[in-house]
Amino acid sequence: MPAAAAPSPSPAALPALDLRLLTTLLTAGAFATFAFDLFGQALSPLFGFAKLAPSPLAAASMKVLFGWSGPGVGSLVHYMTGLLAYPVGWLFIARPLAGRLTPRLPWFGVAAVYGVGLWVFALYVMAHLVAGNPPFLGFAGIAWVALWGHILFALVAAWVVEIRERA
Repeated sequence: MPAAAAPSPSPAALPALDLRLLTTLLTAGAFATFAFDLFGQALSPLFGFAKLAPSPLAAASMKVLFGWSGPGVGSLVHYMTGLLAYPVGWLFIARPLAGRLTPRLPWFGVAAVYGVGLWVFALYVMAHLVAGNPPFLGFAGIAWVALWGHILFALVAAWVVEIRERA
């Protein structure tokens, strides 16, 4: 008789800190960052829309926050944010909070809302409050590409987490 599969954790529960979680975070972050960059830096301009430039924004933010931003700092911050920070936000903040407040909302609905939150963080907090640009970059074309890019990021990251938790 085969052993019963372990029940999936509740979306409201915080995940256990272990090697599998770290692998899940990095996998989700890698796939989601790839999707974000492919969409925002290749597909969007290919179809006549704005091209995202997350690394220069990250570099400008580091310059304001720390007074220095050397070569490659913007790219490093962009990739570390995508690989770790945003997936950590999904697993430890967004999903548990939604599991408590809106337990019937499916993961992809929660992820889409999380993506909008990431967009607000990136284009209002970092681009405006930190780097001094207009709020949401003046709602120019780049702002809307960034919105869809952040939603795509969150959906891909959440999807990878869902797949790995079911495996």
